[in-house]
Amino acid sequence: MKAMFSWWSLAILLSIQIFASALELEMLDYESEHFTCSKSLSNCTVKAGAMVLNPECPVDHRGLEVQPVLCCRQGTACRPCLHIRLDIQPRKHQTASYVSVCYNVPELEMDMCKKLEFTVIPAALDGQATSEQVWLSLLLKDNAVSFNSQVTVYVCSHHSKVVLPSVDEVCSSAAQGVVEECDVPSFSALIDQERREVSLRVDKEEDSPYPLEMCIQHEDNGVCRPCKERTVPLHSVTPCMCFQVWWDTGDERSRRSMSCPFRNHTELLQRNVWENVSVSVVQGQMNSGGAMLSWNLTAPCRMEAEVWHCQKDAGLDKDRCTELVAFRQRLSDDIWRENDRGHWLMPGVFVDVKPGLDLCVMVKVKGKHSELGPFCPIDSSWWHWRWSLLVLVSLMLAVLAAICLYFLHGKLKRWAWEWHQKECGRIANRGHIVLLSPPDVDGSVSELVCELGSSLCSQGLSVSVDLWSRAELCSLGPLPWLHSQLQPLDSQGGRAILVLTQAAWERTEDWVRQWDQQGQQGKDIVQGVEKEEGGEEVEGEGENKGLLQGLSSPYADVFSAALSCIKADHKLGCAGERFLLVHFEAHSAKPPSSERGLPELFQELPMFHLPSQSQGLLAELAMGPTGPGAGIGGHRG
Repeated sequence: MKAMFSWWSLAILLSIQIFASALELEMLDYESEHFTCSKSLSNCTVKAGAMVLNPECPVDHRGLEVQPVLCCRQGTACRPCLHIRLDIQPRKHQTASYVSVCYNVPELEMDMCKKLEFTVIPAALDGQATSEQVWLSLLLKDNAVSFNSQVTVYVCSHHSKVVLPSVDEVCSSAAQGVVEECDVPSFSALIDQERREVSLRVDKEEDSPYPLEMCIQHEDNGVCRPCKERTVPLHSVTPCMCFQVWWDTGDERSRRSMSCPFRNHTELLQRNVWENVSVSVVQGQMNSGGAMLSWNLTAPCRMEAEVWHCQKDAGLDKDRCTELVAFRQRLSDDIWRENDRGHWLMPGVFVDVKPGLDLCVMVKVKGKHSELGPFCPIDSSWWHWRWSLLVLVSLMLAVLAAICLYFLHGKLKRWAWEWHQKECGRIANRGHIVLLSPPDVDGSVSELVCELGSSLCSQGLSVSVDLWSRAELCSLGPLPWLHSQLQPLDSQGGRAILVLTQAAWERTEDWVRQWDQQGQQGKDIVQGVEKEEGGEEVEGEGENKGLLQGLSSPYADVFSAALSCIKADHKLGCAGERFLLVHFEAHSAKPPSSERGLPELFQELPMFHLPSQSQGLLAELAMGPTGPGAGIGGHRG
């Protein structure tokens, strides 16, 4: 008996050693051993190409040997490859010869070939080196040749099929440190009782060129679901929770590191399993006509438990449930199935139960002193009544809303009309609008000015446009006509609008420049303008008018006269209360030769770009100025 036991032990030990040695692949240097040949051969070269048949194959009938190895570069960065050895049978009438080595991988659509060329030295042909073996050695490395690949090698009429070991088999050997696929993240799980969470710490994550991926599963054979967070709330952690961590190299076959770190913390985490146990119960009828009670028990982890049915007490103690029969169903931890949420499900049924009883289900989990339950069927009639009531209330609300809209339609329409009329009246009551065109009134600009005046009139505003008052302007003159239009603004309210173009910009700069050159004379003119606007008779008024006309051309038109009024208001700090600027976006306002911003005379005035800021202009005219230089919707240059 002892001899038999020793023999079996020796056999098992030898099998383990042979299996382990098979997994420990030989590591060869690809640079120095890519293609070599024996001393009896020379001029050994390898070329890529299609298969070329050699009618006189120099390979011996048993001369093909293929084995998987690791091709490395200086002992690192090892990749799986094939070591192909060919035993050559020299022929006396041949010195230069070749042989084609082809291989097939299921991932490739066609065979790949290498042409090995060599020359037999004369000594081998003369039989002087018959004792020395003649051979060729090739290291075959291809991206398609990977771990777990099945490769078939063809040489002449010979072929050999090889299956490379898997990544897990290779990485369990001494090659773990030199094969890139064996590099898996090392991590640990730390329980923080104060924060009530579990955090994952990955070693040397910053040293890896690849991003880290992680997934969570329950039990060893559960589905691993992706997870982006490195922390897990402690209340959701269970003893069967496992983590898989790997480097995202773009290859779905990347090796993963898996760990279930909470299996030794059952006392701390078992409560999370019990608190997440749920049982759904449904009463039904069997095909035979008898009553049955079906149930589905769901839990985060598989567990051993007992399930029985009971009758719920009709008295005051609603949690009391009396076991009907001494029959319990025992649940083992190996016949569960996982649901879509990652929890484990165990279905069951009690058949031939007594109909008409208020039946429920109780559960006794192994390791827990008290029972779970009772779990009772949901009263379907109560649910039907609840949903019917909800649908009825929704329909009543919809009908009530439709009736209200029907009767209030006329009132809502009338309220909207009254509000619109009120807003229009509020704008109309804002006073008079004086629209002044620029000094370079060409066809396109004059058309835009007239359109703006008509648009303001359609809003209920009282509008005067210099282009519409040519006869009156010629009879009174630019400055008197302007004063006659500005006087109602002080008593009734309103605004004067100047249209800004390139010519208006240049005229303003010239006017300011001449103003600075005239000095005190210009100041006296402005004082005369202020008194004339106030309606007072000023001594020497005719003289001042003569000075206005004599200064230069800026006072010869309405626009230049408006500049003098703006200057007077600017001196009093209220230029923005009467005047504002508009700029038509179809025409550039700033001259190309001007390097400065808006002229200083206009910098206190609100400015609106039309048509994009038309609503802002109407709001400004409706609200009126709120202070010196105030404006709504516009901006200052």
